[in-house]
Amino acid sequence: MRGWDADGRGPCVWDTFTHQGGERVFENQTGDVACGSYTLWEEDLKCIKQLGLTHYRFSLSWSRLLPDGTTGFINQKGIDYYNKIIDDLLRNGVTPIVVIYHFDLPQALEDLGGWLSEAIVEAFDKYAQFCFSTFGDRVKLWITINEPNTLALLAYDMGIFAPGVPHVGIGGYQAAHNLIKAHARSWHSYNSLFREKQKGFVSLSLFFCWLEPADPNSETDQEATTRAINFHFDLFAKPIFIDGDYPDVVKSQVASMSKKQGYPSSRLPEFTEEEKKMIKGTADFFAVQYYTTRLVRHLENKKRELSFLQDVEIEIFPNPSWKNVGWVYVVPWGIRKLLRYIKDTYNNPVIYITENGFPQCDPPSLDDTQRWEYFRQTFQELFKE
Repeated sequence: MRGWDADGRGPCVWDTFTHQGGERVFENQTGDVACGSYTLWEEDLKCIKQLGLTHYRFSLSWSRLLPDGTTGFINQKGIDYYNKIIDDLLRNGVTPIVVIYHFDLPQALEDLGGWLSEAIVEAFDKYAQFCFSTFGDRVKLWITINEPNTLALLAYDMGIFAPGVPHVGIGGYQAAHNLIKAHARSWHSYNSLFREKQKGFVSLSLFFCWLEPADPNSETDQEATTRAINFHFDLFAKPIFIDGDYPDVVKSQVASMSKKQGYPSSRLPEFTEEEKKMIKGTADFFAVQYYTTRLVRHLENKKRELSFLQDVEIEIFPNPSWKNVGWVYVVPWGIRKLLRYIKDTYNNPVIYITENGFPQCDPPSLDDTQRWEYFRQTFQELFKE
C-alpha cells in the first residue's frame, strides 16, 4: 500500500512537486512509498528494539492529521496511526521526539500563499495546538519546525524544494519571517495552555554546515565566514534564543544591497517591538542538525545580483582533500566547533543533535565501512573534553 494517499491523507506540496516530475525531480522519483514506514511500522519497531535505541525522532504529517490543513476536518485514522507509534515506543522504553512540521505543507494551505502569507502563522499555531492536545499527554519533547533555515532558502528563495516556485532575493526572507513567528506563537501556546499539565519541552531544529575561512589569514575571508554564519544560522537562532531580532550584520547587509538594487526599503522584513518580545526566549533547548563542513571565501556581488546567497557575498566550497559521498564531506571536527559556537553564543543551552549521518550510494552496500568510520570519528569529537 502506498502511504502518501492512504486512509484519508490529503496532498502536501511534496506530492504535487514530485508528481509533476521533470528535471527538478531526480529520476522522476516520488515519496509515494519512500521508506514505507506507514505500512512497515512493526518492522521499524523491531529495528528500534534491536538497536537498543533510547529515543526515536519522527515527524507528523500535517495533511495526514488535517487533510486540508485546518481543524475543520480531522482524520481519525491519522491520529490512530501516530497514537500507535507513540504508545509502542513508550511500551518499549523509547522516548519519542516528535516533529510537528517537516517541509510537507498541506497543498490546500500552499494554495492560499503558504509560508509567504502572514495567515500561515495562525494556521500553524492551530495545528500545533491540535498536536499538543492530541499527543502531548505522552510526548514530552517537541520540535515545532524542522530546519526552517533550509526550507526558507531552498523552497521559497531558490525554488528547488517544494513548492518549487522561486522568489529569488525576497521569498526566502518572507518565509523566514513567518516561520519564526509561527514557531514563537506555537511555543507560547504550549507554554500557556499545556506546559503546566504536560510538562514537556518545545524547540525547533536548525540545520548547519560548520563554516571556516578558506584562508584563515585573510581578514576578508574571516569576515565573510562570520557573515555566512549570521545569514545561514543566526538569522533564526538569534531572534529565538537572544533578543527577538535578526543579526545586525544581516540587517545592514540586506539593506545596503537592496538600496544598490533600487529597492525603496530593505527586502528583509522587520519585526515590530511587540513581535520581538513575543519571539525572544521561545525555545526550551537547542536542536541542531549537522552533517558536514564547508570553506568560505569573500566574493563581492559586483553585478548587484538578486538572491539570498548574493546578499551574503560569499563563495562556499569543500576542501578537495576531504573524503565524501555526495554533498557530505567527512569533517568530524566541524561538529565540535559548531557545538562550541552554540555554547558560547547562545548561553550554554541544553543541546540535542537531532540529525547527523552519512549517505550511501545506490544500491547501498552492507559493507558500509565509510558510515561507521564517520560515526566513530564524530563520536570521538563529541567525547573530547
